[in-house]
Amino acid sequence: MKIVLGTNNPHKLEEMNEIGKNYGIEFILPPEKFEADETGTTFEENSLIKAKAAQKISNMMTLADDSGLCVEALNGAPGLYSSRYAGTQQEKIAKLLKEMENETNRKAKFVCCMTLLDKDGNLLFQTIGECHGEIIKEAKGVHGFGYDPIFLVEGTDLTMAEMSEDEKNQISHRSVALRNIIKFLNEKSL
Repeated sequence: MKIVLGTNNPHKLEEMNEIGKNYGIEFILPPEKFEADETGTTFEENSLIKAKAAQKISNMMTLADDSGLCVEALNGAPGLYSSRYAGTQQEKIAKLLKEMENETNRKAKFVCCMTLLDKDGNLLFQTIGECHGEIIKEAKGVHGFGYDPIFLVEGTDLTMAEMSEDEKNQISHRSVALRNIIKFLNEKSL
């Protein structure tokens, strides 16, 4: 089964295909560069906007996600604006660490909402995956991307960036949401 992934991000495509490979699902990029105006006020709304934009140019079953890092002490920021929080990945991390300087509550979670549409653009399923942890005071690890180096995964002594791809794919917010999508597809025999 081929599903168009509502993204231009090759790393996300690779990660999703790694998680989905044992289920007979192949994720592919849209047939042309796709753009979605993320005007939603929730991860659910933005995920749906991206899925619809990808479906329009592919006319295939489409999956899109919207995800971000939500930090308790910052009232859920950067949240929806995680990817636009600052310029480079290093600048995003530096900005977040600066804002967390005097905070004792370091609890955070990665959130991922995924939306699955059929080839006609009808909503089939929407789900949320979360990964809980806390923000550490300095970056550790070289794997992953985004805020992974400062996110210490709950129940471990590792940041996301210190985990292997396999370890991360077992617990990440994206893998939790994707497993829910795969379970839905298997149950519905789509």
